[in-house]
Amino acid sequence: MSQTSFEFKADASDNSPLYMQIARKLSDDVRNGRYHVDQALPSERALSELLSVSRVTARKAIDQLVEQGMVVRRRGSGNYIAPRIEQPLSNLTSFSEQLQQRGHQPGSRWLKRAIVTASAEEQLSLGLSPNTRVARLERLRLADDVVMAYEVSVLPQSVLSNPDAIGASLYQYLESIGKAPARALQHIRAMNASAELAAKLNVPAGQAVLFITRIAYLESGEAMELTHSYCCSDHYDFVAEMRRAA
Repeated sequence: MSQTSFEFKADASDNSPLYMQIARKLSDDVRNGRYHVDQALPSERALSELLSVSRVTARKAIDQLVEQGMVVRRRGSGNYIAPRIEQPLSNLTSFSEQLQQRGHQPGSRWLKRAIVTASAEEQLSLGLSPNTRVARLERLRLADDVVMAYEVSVLPQSVLSNPDAIGASLYQYLESIGKAPARALQHIRAMNASAELAAKLNVPAGQAVLFITRIAYLESGEAMELTHSYCCSDHYDFVAEMRRAA
């Protein structure tokens, strides 16, 4: 963002602190589409010089946007507009599909792909017999190279026999082999990130994240996928349409 592209004038009738006024202006511009995902914001020094405010004021304004999830800090690089996912709760879509529908570039950073024996929890969730073999997938989910979530997926080997064959999208691959899910049950709750999880998500230890558990089913009713997703809450909005009973 060039210095001449940011227009701001303090409102003398506004009793809120100056840094909040600056943060609101930037926030409004982001929501209105003036700035795009992955576009750099000015540095604290550049913003302070541009607006003739202290660096403390500039830093606090950017801090507000970071806390709102609109801006992501990249160590040694700067501050950038963050991607954001708005996910309708009634639609069964993959992470990749959600991002592509919103003009973002989905990606995955694989941490593990293996065939293993299902744990007791996985046997229970998927209705499996003891010692059943499953494909276990661990990966970081990215949007425009920004880490959005850490995800662990487990599928019976009868559904996914070759985890290394998956490309960018698990659901796209399952469709190609005729084993796409028909429906899913999803549970969402908040939790505090452990030190290990926080390191994966690039967030402070103890920060609140969304923990999402999904069990997906084939058309036949057979459970075919258990996925635990740990999502950076700043980047997710879940939308549900509700109607009042007649």
